[in-house]
Amino acid sequence: MSDNKKEQIPPPEIGPYVFPTLLALFGLWFVYDGWFTSDPDMQEHLLFNRVGSVILLPWAIIDFIRTWRNNKAESSETTSDEHDTKDESQP
Repeated sequence: MSDNKKEQIPPPEIGPYVFPTLLALFGLWFVYDGWFTSDPDMQEHLLFNRVGSVILLPWAIIDFIRTWRNNKAESSETTSDEHDTKDESQP
């Protein structure tokens, strides 16, 4: 039994762009339902879908930019740390 615990694979990590992608998809869905649909049953939900699209799409764009900047900053920190350790090891 203890061997099974040691061999367990950790769950996969969620990518950083999953949340902005979901926000954008829901925002596009709201755009379609609020601005472009001709379904008469959706007319009673028109305002909700329009407000949802106005909220979710900018939120997705802002979150995508923040995630991109954070990833860029983290990657530059790791590369600068690697360069610092190489410089210290050289005489």
